[in-house]
Order: sequence, then structure tokens, then C-alpha cells
Amino acid sequence: MPALNEVLSGFAQAIVHGDEAPVEIDNIYPHYSAATALEIYRNNYRGNLHDTLAGAYPLIKQLVGDEFFRYMARKFIEQYPSRSGNLHRYGAELADFLVSFEPAQGLPYLPDVAALDWACHRAYFAGDSTALDLAELAQIPPEQYPQLILRIHPSCHQVCSRYPVVAIWRAHQPGADPDFTIDPDSGASNALVCRNDGAVIVEELSPADSNWLQAIRAGATLGDATAAALEIDPGFDLQAVLLKLVGQGVLCGFKLKEEA
Repeated sequence: MPALNEVLSGFAQAIVHGDEAPVEIDNIYPHYSAATALEIYRNNYRGNLHDTLAGAYPLIKQLVGDEFFRYMARKFIEQYPSRSGNLHRYGAELADFLVSFEPAQGLPYLPDVAALDWACHRAYFAGDSTALDLAELAQIPPEQYPQLILRIHPSCHQVCSRYPVVAIWRAHQPGADPDFTIDPDSGASNALVCRNDGAVIVEELSPADSNWLQAIRAGATLGDATAAALEIDPGFDLQAVLLKLVGQGVLCGFKLKEEA
């Protein structure tokens, strides 16, 4: 007789992939067939994952409508079954999926919007961290500032797109003007996503600001990141960027390069 884990594995395969059910469950359900029972489980499984995707991708659902979203979600679920007991992790591959999803090819900006939706989802459920201690930072001698390595809050993410995804996101938030017009080819956008006081915020960054923050996230020193940003825009204002990011809770710590 197969071990219990083999039976359960076969049962899971039958639900997720439509495989034939293990013979051991044939006589478990006295009032209906095993096939009917499996279909109930399959519907519950798909329904739970559909609802999970709808929760993680509210903007995508608004853009494509309920019927298209249901169809898209079903196709996604068939290709990407759940692999974690934590449903908050489910759906990370949707942006990549949409790149080659034929029915969505008429909306080429959709994968980047999905990436923004997922960044918001991750930001909401990210861990927390203490805010940057400005009093501690003030104790660092100014001549050592270029050697500072800043730490970014775990909820902070960036999405760089050749489409105006931040404008699209803003137009679909509660209270937005319903009579909006957005040209998908109006230009690129660099989105900063973070959580501040429990709320997820999405901000537009200039190319220089975005490059600076990407360098900081990658572990560059303050001096190196700032030099790279100044090459993009000689008017890059480091003080203004620092004040803004500290206020938004994006920066949460620092160390000197020699301490790294």
C-alpha cells in the first residue's frame, strides 16, 4: 500500500494538474463520486488563487475588467500553481506571464503595470525597520559623508517603465478624476513604492533621483551614487532628495564604508 505522503501527493497533483486521482480515495465519499469531489476541490483551489491574484493586482483588474481578469487568472494558475502555504507570495510571475500572454498584447504597458501592482503588494506586507536616526547621522563628520552607505527600508521598491505607469496608477485611485486621459506613449516613468505609516505610497522619481536610489539600494556609497546622479543631471539636489526620502521613511539606517 502506498505511503500516506504518496497518496497526498497524488491527491494534490489531481487537484492542481488534473491528474487521475489515487485509487485510495475512491471509496472515501459515500454520497458522490471521487471525480465530483475532486472537481469541488479544484474549484475551491482555483477560486482561492483567483481571489489572491485579484487582491494583489487591483489595478490590473480595473484595467482589463472582471471577465478578462478571470480568464487571465485561470490561464496563469494553470501555468503557475501555488508553491507556498503563504498566499501573500503567490502571483509574483504575473508581469512576466503577461509579456507573452497573447490576449493582452494589445496593452503593451500591462506587464509594467503588473510590476507596479506587485511592488505595492510587497510593500504592504514587507517587514518593518527603524527610521533613520538623524541625530546619529549628525555625529558623522561632514568629510566622511561620501563614505556613507545608506540602508533602504524593506518595503521600498522601484519600477522603471517606458510607459507612464505612475500616471496610470494615480488615475485609478479612490478620489481620482474619472474623466482622465493618458497617452500610453507619453513617456517613461520611474516609480518609487514604499510604505509610510502603514499606507503604501507611489511617487514619481526623476531619472537622476531614480538612478541615485538604485545605486544606494545596490550598496554604493553616498559619494559614488551622487556622482553618478550628477552625470545624468548636473542639477541633481542631494539635500532635497535626502529630506524627501527621510520624510517618507525610505531611509532607515547607515554605516561607513570601512565598517561594511
